[in-house]
Amino acid sequence: MSMAVVTLKKGEGRLLKSGGMWVFDNEIATIMGSFLNGDIVLVHDFDGYPLGRGFINTNSKITVRLLTRDENQKIDEVFLEKRVRDAWEYRKKVTDTSSCRLIFGEADFLPGLTVDKFEDVLVVQSLALGIDRWKETIIELLKRVLAEDGIHIRGVFERSDAKVRKQEGMELYKGFIGPEFSTLVEITENGVKYQVDVKDGQKTGFFLDQKYNRLAIQKLCKGARVLDCFTHTGSFALNAGFAGAREVLGVDASELAVHQAEANAKLNGLDGTVKFLCENVFELLPELEEREEKFDVVILDPPAFTKSRSSVKNAVKGYREINLRGLKLVKDGGFLATCSCSHFMDYELFTKTIGQAARSAHKRLRQVEYRTQAPDHPILWSSDESYYLKFYIFQVVDEK
Repeated sequence: MSMAVVTLKKGEGRLLKSGGMWVFDNEIATIMGSFLNGDIVLVHDFDGYPLGRGFINTNSKITVRLLTRDENQKIDEVFLEKRVRDAWEYRKKVTDTSSCRLIFGEADFLPGLTVDKFEDVLVVQSLALGIDRWKETIIELLKRVLAEDGIHIRGVFERSDAKVRKQEGMELYKGFIGPEFSTLVEITENGVKYQVDVKDGQKTGFFLDQKYNRLAIQKLCKGARVLDCFTHTGSFALNAGFAGAREVLGVDASELAVHQAEANAKLNGLDGTVKFLCENVFELLPELEEREEKFDVVILDPPAFTKSRSSVKNAVKGYREINLRGLKLVKDGGFLATCSCSHFMDYELFTKTIGQAARSAHKRLRQVEYRTQAPDHPILWSSDESYYLKFYIFQVVDEK
């Protein structure tokens, strides 16, 4: 059976031609041939030049997600096994694989699919109709490839409960793939132990992308008084405690997250020095400033203040406010670790916003380092969405 052919308008497909993997609905001139949403189609330029193969979904603004630039490449189990093997071989070279992201969507050339490994459990998130059809095949391939290295997966849980699925015309789904198992998984990262709730935790249960950023703050925290804002389940706070901080306060507005953080502190024998508070960070920081509290290290790891271009302006205000407040609490010569996890808040804008906050707080910043996400979340050039985490460490000096 011949495949449907998607032909681009003249002058369109700039993202695709520069290395991207998406074709948007407004770039398409014609779709010739019959297809069902989720099927593999051929993509041609306006003049018939072949651009590759991908899966189609006319319910989505991203109408085609490219799988290969070779128009003759068959999309089958052999093809998918090569993708899976490449992803695993890459992780073995660049990261600690005990718990890591195994598949990172477009950056691993499997668009719409995320797979995280927490010790012997896999958590899957499928956000595109075409890849959803292949999901269970890819999971079986992953299990087989991991087993070759002596890693036996005891369970798989699906967290396809992100609202973005509705834009693909798909229902939200959360549940086991295969036999049920205990969804509370203990992992160790940078020497710190955590209980990860893969069923009810945020996203896939734990934010693996900050792994080496958490490690980077350890050296600053020995003997320090540390404030960790938006602590979630306590990961930065616990790294500070593990490194020998004399006193750590982690703050989060979620009662559930704070309870999990306290349990994690106890698990590591750090509940004597690492304490948690269930408070709104935006309300707490001015109170701490009023009480003239000072910290050796302040960590700001807020949720994404923007998930669309239209809300970037408001997000800038949020980031400026939180950095201004955080800077005022750092003692002279202390350190600020600050980050943004939204790709819409790009490097230039985030950097500019921190600079504005520093001027308003009358503080001088000495950059210690700039970091991004851990390498198991690779940044694919020409796929802007894969570059989302910006992380700075500064020494904060009073104006003198």
